[in-house]
Order: sequence, then C-alpha cells, then structure tokens
Amino acid sequence: MLNVDISRAEKFVSENELESMKKELSVAHDTLVGGSGAGSDFLGWLRLPEQIDTEEFSRIKKCAEKIKNDSDVLVVIGIGGSYLGARAAIEFIKGNMYNQKNSGCPEVYFVGNNLSTDYIKEVIEVIGDRDFSINVISKSGSTTEPAVAFRIFKELIEKKYGKDGAKSRIYATTDKSKGALKNLATNEGYETFVVPDNIGGRYSVLTAVGLLPMAVAGIDVDAALRGAYTAMKSLVGTKDYTNPAWVYAGIRNALYRKGKKIEILACFEPKFKYMAEWWKQLYGESEGKDNVGIFPASIELTADLHSMGQYIQQGERILMETFVSFGKPESDISVPENAEDFDGLNYLAGKNIAFVNENAYKGTAIAHEDGGVPNICIKLSGSDAENFGYMVYFFEFACGLSGYTLGVNPFDQPGVEAYKKNMFALLGKPGYEELLKEILKK
Repeated sequence: MLNVDISRAEKFVSENELESMKKELSVAHDTLVGGSGAGSDFLGWLRLPEQIDTEEFSRIKKCAEKIKNDSDVLVVIGIGGSYLGARAAIEFIKGNMYNQKNSGCPEVYFVGNNLSTDYIKEVIEVIGDRDFSINVISKSGSTTEPAVAFRIFKELIEKKYGKDGAKSRIYATTDKSKGALKNLATNEGYETFVVPDNIGGRYSVLTAVGLLPMAVAGIDVDAALRGAYTAMKSLVGTKDYTNPAWVYAGIRNALYRKGKKIEILACFEPKFKYMAEWWKQLYGESEGKDNVGIFPASIELTADLHSMGQYIQQGERILMETFVSFGKPESDISVPENAEDFDGLNYLAGKNIAFVNENAYKGTAIAHEDGGVPNICIKLSGSDAENFGYMVYFFEFACGLSGYTLGVNPFDQPGVEAYKKNMFALLGKPGYEELLKEILKK
C-alpha cells in the first residue's frame, strides 16, 4: 500500500552511514513501541487502530448521518491538529472542490484557525440562510483562536434556532472530564466526543477530532481506520529496512547529518495541499526543539516550479526533497489536437494529462538530484480513505522514530506557548500585567 524509494538520495550518503543508522533506529523503535521514552504518556495513537472506542465510533457515525440530514453546512472550529487532519482528509479523498460538488453531503468550512475578521465574515456570508451545525474542537475550550470563533458562531446559531434548537446542532470534541468547553457542553446539553488525554493534537486525526468531519463529508471512516490498522500491524512489528518508516526516518536523518537541514514535501496533485500542511505541523512541532531538527516545508507542483523551482535547483544546498505520489487519477483527460498547432503542443495530442504530469515529476526529480538535492519518493497505491489512514499512521510512526533518533521528545511542544504569553499580555488578560510591562520596554 505504501513504499519508500530512496534511489535518488542514496548517493548523498555512504552505504556505511545509512547502515550505521540501523542501531539508532532499533533503539528508537524499541523506545517508541515499548513506551520507555520522553513523552510516552502521549502514545495513545500508537495502538489506536486496534483500541478504538467502539461506542464513541458508533455515535460519531450516527451524528454524521444526523448532520447530513439536517444541515447544508458544517462549521468545524479548531486550530492546528484540531482541524488540519480533517481538512487534509476531505481534500485528499474528496478533492479540492468538495464544497462546490453538490455531493449530497454538507459543505464543510473551517474556522478558529486564524483571527481574521474578513475570513470569519466570508464564512458567515457563505452560510447565509442555510441550515448549519457546528463541531467545536478544543481540549481546553480556552485556546484563543477557536474560542473567539466559537463565541461568534454560537451566538449565530442560537439566534437562528434558539438555545434549545441550537444545542442539538452543536457537537463538542473536547476533554473527557474537565475544561471550559467540557463544562459548557455538559451544562448546555451538547453531544460530546473525546480528545484522548494520551494523544496530542497533531496525532489526533484518527480520533473523533478528525473522524466526525470526515464522516460528515461522506468519507468511509471504517476504511480509514482499516488502513491505519494495516500500517500499525506492519510497522510496529518490523525492525529493519523492510519497514518503510525505518527507510524514511533513516535517510532523512542521515541527510540531516550531511547538512541537509530543510525537507521539502512535494506533490504533483493539488489535493495534497492540506496533507502537506498537516505533515508540516506533525514534523515541525515534533522535531524542532533543543536547537535541532529538520525544518519542514512544502511546495505544490508543478505550480511552484515556476516560483520556488529556481531556488530548489540552484540555491544553497541545504535541501532534501520528499515527493509523494499515489496511483492513477480518477479522471482520464487527454490533450486535444489542434489543426493550427498554435501552441506547438500537437506532439502531446492524444496523451493523457496524467502521463504528462508523471513525466513532469520524473524530469523534476532528475533535475533536482543533478542539482544537489537528494529526493525521496513515498508511493501510495491510491488516494482513497484506506490509503489515507495508512499514510497518516506511517507519517506518525516515522515521526516518532525520527524524533527519538534526533534525541528529542517527539510529543511535546513547549515553544508553542511563547507567543501565547505575549499575546495574552498585549490583549490585557488578567494575570499578565508584569509581562506586559516587560514587553512595553522592548
């Protein structure tokens, strides 16, 4: 279902260097699977595919059907891992134009991931007079961006349906027993789902955090979990380079030690865009600490070959590149012939655009390798729900291996809190008065 091809990266490291990674990967594997490392209290995702809460999973699917029947729009409120995974899934599986397709499922819009007045206003205008529901996702319920958005949309939905009508249209995915959102949900009578204590936000896409919006969009969530289960059974039990997570973690860390400090994730399909955004959070938050870590970036091809392509080809040689490809496209469109051949493209007449795209990828990979950018290719067998589940688990498992190989805790994110403290002080939040004084001196 997934394999990792490093043939265009191997010449940048010696065979001995890659071989020497085995011992470190073996230790990292035992640390991860055995739960003996830093952050081990956040390993709930590791066995999630075989330990899913069947009662909650059943409620997720039941609520998804209710939302499909009574709503034209689902507003998903969350930030970071509370929204990126679901958005990645919907676009990867259903396509970039999901909301314009009239698929019979509600349109899904994401708010709470920014503080833009214009963006929020646009979402409200898009909803218009149509029926809608809300899925608010927050472990605490007090994270600024989603909390602000929830206040706005809660007021909107209560004005439209009244408090009694609104409470059956608000679904809270939050802590099991505590926090501002959990307390509100209990008091108001909202249907609630759990953000597990032992799963961090960026690893939570295959929990209720991602599964409810995915199910509302008509994604086969059983298949997604089945794919993750297949990945778990394969990756957890394999301790050598036949494990694609070992190959990926091994080569990227070997390249990092050779001065390749930035990894670019690239795909020739636009529907991969938010998958790349999810990947950036996963690896950026997991590895970037203690003054080490590979910086994760992404590009969308072929578009970015006409913008970032120049730097990638001839800029500072600190880059490695990971391409993702997946099966044949669902559509079969050929380049038409033109009698005048006005653009000189008749040599492509009759050829599928997928064939052209594939050769654009091959040409790019060869050019970048020749230019000093090692590239890795992760190949999936398709872009359906099962492949999505497998890919998510693969990246999570490889991230855990890579983090421990780097010598960091892959499951915390202490640096994320720095901006929040300054923002709270500047906004006048009680308790931050002394910090505000310090900020104003700067």
